[in-house]
Amino acid sequence: MKPLYWNRIQIQDNNNNTLWGSLEEPHIANANEFEDLFSKATPQPKKKPLSDTYEKKAKAKKIVKLLDGKRSQAVGILISSLHLEMKDIQHAVLTVDNSVVDLETIEALYENRATGDELDMIVRHCEKSKEDEVKLLDKPEQFLYELSQIPEFADRVHCIIFQSVFLDTVSSIQRKVAIVSNVCKDLLQCEHLRDIMGLVLAFGNYMNGGNRTRGQADGFGLEILPKLKDVKSRDNKTNLVDYVVLYYLRNFDKHAGTEKSVFPLPDPQDFFKAAQVKFDDLIKDTRKLKRDLTACEKDVQKVCANSSEENLQPFKDKMESFISTAQTEHSAEEDRLNAAQKSFQDMVSYFGVKPKSGDKEVAPGYVFMLWYEFSSDFKNAWVRQSKNISKERLKEAQENIKKITADKRVETKKINANSLKERLRLKETGVSSS
Repeated sequence: MKPLYWNRIQIQDNNNNTLWGSLEEPHIANANEFEDLFSKATPQPKKKPLSDTYEKKAKAKKIVKLLDGKRSQAVGILISSLHLEMKDIQHAVLTVDNSVVDLETIEALYENRATGDELDMIVRHCEKSKEDEVKLLDKPEQFLYELSQIPEFADRVHCIIFQSVFLDTVSSIQRKVAIVSNVCKDLLQCEHLRDIMGLVLAFGNYMNGGNRTRGQADGFGLEILPKLKDVKSRDNKTNLVDYVVLYYLRNFDKHAGTEKSVFPLPDPQDFFKAAQVKFDDLIKDTRKLKRDLTACEKDVQKVCANSSEENLQPFKDKMESFISTAQTEHSAEEDRLNAAQKSFQDMVSYFGVKPKSGDKEVAPGYVFMLWYEFSSDFKNAWVRQSKNISKERLKEAQENIKKITADKRVETKKINANSLKERLRLKETGVSSS
């Protein structure tokens, strides 16, 4: 209990007429509650590095080292960095709970676990040695031995690590598939883009006139889009992208120059992200994920078959639930990837894109970079021209207000001195109408 630092009074005279002589000490009805409230707070001991939990060897006794120098140093550094107890590690592995031992630590433990040869060497030493001699093992050897005593350590940890890898990999694939699918959808369905491409075609045909090889086109290769900014006007003050944007704003965007005006193309950064996607890589990642998922399922079955009833749960339920969910997610992701590839091919066909010289087929990196460059040029011009139109609208509005004010005339009427209203006013002010 917490101490109460008072000055004690002791009554020795039974006839003492002070309060203390007659005061009876009451009985504490709920002593447990009082103890909870006023007991000393037990300080939580700061956990020592795992290396400090192993018994320090007497200098007179020779420490037994079985690992080579570099390996011993690497394991020693690891256990010095872990402010954990072995029971924390065992709990995390057996219950699939990384609330105390995080995933990064679990991965480090897995990577530094004893090899088969190392473990055989340590076990042989322990079997032929007396108990006191076993304690003479160096810290890294003791640590590796204790780690190996966790039931099915390697297989369990491999499953735990793969669970995290699976979630991260699936999320990465989902993001890449989604960006390609969304961009292709925008390119195929965006009405504003159709208007813009129509303007490019019309201006291009006008510029090419009666040229036999370039004139009277029904479409054009997308590779011309990033080059439109290089087509300068005669006075060199503007370019074809600027003109297309200005024409679009004045003739197709009724909200041009206002906050309601919306950029008519997909965002350039969406094109840039889509250009980084390689379908071959996604296919490889998806197939590898399937193989690894099958291997993980076998590891789960192996652990469950070799574990005692005491160590079976909650590993069995958690991992079987993960495997089932992962198989469903993997199958769904394969379908989404196939759909994205089809959408991409539909987009390529829709715009009549041909493979880059030397390539057999159109790659996302090629076609989306064309769109990225054009969209960036278009957006820069769109922002600039929108500001100009906004200034024009403001100037026009100010001139209209000025004109209306100038045209407004103030009419004045002459007061009739003989009117009833005027006579009453004069009477109130004491002025004679005569």
